[in-house]
Amino acid sequence: MAPHIDDTSTQESGQNEPRNEPKDGEYIQWETLPPNGALNRWSHVLTREHEFPGAQAMLYGAGVPNRDMMKNAPHVGIATVWWEGNPCNTHLLDFGKIVKKSVEKQNMLAWQYNTIGVSDAITMGGEGMRYSLQSREIIADSIETVTCAQHHDANISIPGCDKNMPGVVMAAARHNRPFLMIYGGTIRKGHSDLLDKDINIVTCYEAAGAYNYGKLQTNCKSGPGANATPSDVLEDITQHACPGAGACGGMYTANTMATAIEAMGLSLPGSSSYPATSPEKARECERAAEAIRICMEKDIRPRDLMTRAAFENALVVTMVLGGSTNGILHFLAMANTADVPLTLDDVQRTSNRTPFLADLAPSGRYFMEDLYKIGGTPSVLKMLVAAGLIDGSIMTVTGKTLAENVASWPALDPGQKIIRPLDDPIKATGHLRVLHGNLSPGGSVAKITGKEGLSFTGAARVFNKEHELNDALAVGAIRPDEGNLVLIVRFEGPKGGPGMPEQLRASAAIMGAGLKNVALVTDGRYSGASHGFIVGHVVPEAALGGPVALVQDGDTVMIDAIMNRIDVVRTVDGVQGEYEIVKEFERRRKVWVPPKMKPTRGALAKYARLVGDASHGAVTDLGGSAW
Repeated sequence: MAPHIDDTSTQESGQNEPRNEPKDGEYIQWETLPPNGALNRWSHVLTREHEFPGAQAMLYGAGVPNRDMMKNAPHVGIATVWWEGNPCNTHLLDFGKIVKKSVEKQNMLAWQYNTIGVSDAITMGGEGMRYSLQSREIIADSIETVTCAQHHDANISIPGCDKNMPGVVMAAARHNRPFLMIYGGTIRKGHSDLLDKDINIVTCYEAAGAYNYGKLQTNCKSGPGANATPSDVLEDITQHACPGAGACGGMYTANTMATAIEAMGLSLPGSSSYPATSPEKARECERAAEAIRICMEKDIRPRDLMTRAAFENALVVTMVLGGSTNGILHFLAMANTADVPLTLDDVQRTSNRTPFLADLAPSGRYFMEDLYKIGGTPSVLKMLVAAGLIDGSIMTVTGKTLAENVASWPALDPGQKIIRPLDDPIKATGHLRVLHGNLSPGGSVAKITGKEGLSFTGAARVFNKEHELNDALAVGAIRPDEGNLVLIVRFEGPKGGPGMPEQLRASAAIMGAGLKNVALVTDGRYSGASHGFIVGHVVPEAALGGPVALVQDGDTVMIDAIMNRIDVVRTVDGVQGEYEIVKEFERRRKVWVPPKMKPTRGALAKYARLVGDASHGAVTDLGGSAW
């Protein structure tokens, strides 16, 4: 049997520490040829001599052209998260075909396949959203399955939407074979003539809130548009918000993950900011084969790149650009899968030292398409490397360091308005805050840019499912004259949802309605497009009996993004303190009856049984014996 790369080997760079390999017993141990030689290191098991004649017959039938290629050519899997019906993903099969041709030009065998996706925008606010986060696990499972079962020697993954990207990276950490990611790219901006401004998918949700509260109207002063009704305006927005292929255009979760993964060195320079329909995106697909060959020749593998320094880079870029709370969930999951220690405390520490600089949607004026025009992600990384905010020495899929990758890119123009100077940030510290307190003793994640203020106190209004809040907003039942309200949506966590659905429909409706007296708290998630005073990922979740299950209407909730706390406070006989609410929670717990969780069968039921909490990434393969 050919030798293995064991967990005591090191990279050719001369590292003294053991290489980060999947641990013995956690995964099947695959027979492999040693590095720095033949590139068909895994596939040779099937194609050498005559040990697996049936496998070779099938491979000939699938397109292997001759005996020489059968015996010597490496096998590269090309995984597209392609499916029709979602702009983020509809074009990815075509990208996969470009990559396949480029791989074949390198005298390697290219095998294209796809995995599943779920559109958050289409499922938002409905029962289908419960399938969104669990699709990340299915994507990871799918790519791990095909890569390992078919003995592929490398993998190129092409994701388009937000869970797609952590899914393909988690798969890479599991199979740990040469890998790179090609982001499907951002969508172009839409335009509404009746609003007389550029729009995007989030405009639809915010406009719905404005419509329900009687605040949606045309901005046309003359011509046919001047007589447009609110319904006409909403129809104009929905018809023009998504002008073609590509992922949602702001610094929402898809672009958050793409920029972070580029900062980790797992994609080619510029991948995260090239629009889906740009010529640069097609050229990136053509360059992928050369890059994956370099990774194969130099034995650069995913776990070599998924280092602690790389995750620190991802966190910094997310804070600088104003990225999504979902990014935190996905970074924790990716790090967990790669056996890299990363916790919520690390997130907060990074937030404390990182300024928020980008005037990007959802809280800002610009979109990824605008950032692309001033140099894109590489120009931002170049600035951050020069400032010492990220580590430019990390290795990347090009075989060069991150600093070397961006050295030839233009510096940001001092006159551009999208990325603020380091000495004049939007906020001196990060907009993502990790909150603890008696409402979330296991942690929660807040998205607070500072534009909403840094603290909020209000009376709790409790909703046991997301649809209850959506129904209340649809009829205008949350009013601006009710004083400060903390709207709590519970039983929507990883297990309780099940699936930890995003709640953009509610958060956007609140913004569109102009309800500035409202904060949102949930054990579920928010879309990267959500903004306002929002706190999600509350741990322990309500389904597990966390304190959020015990909150009642009228309780006073205090959120403090300076002290990083979220607490229910209670005054008894004029005295306010922790003791009072602890005793009250103890009383309520004695009479609390856990709800019967549904469903009990199918994909969501399996997910609910396996999934861990949000503070550890909501992963389904936490380890430990299966027997």
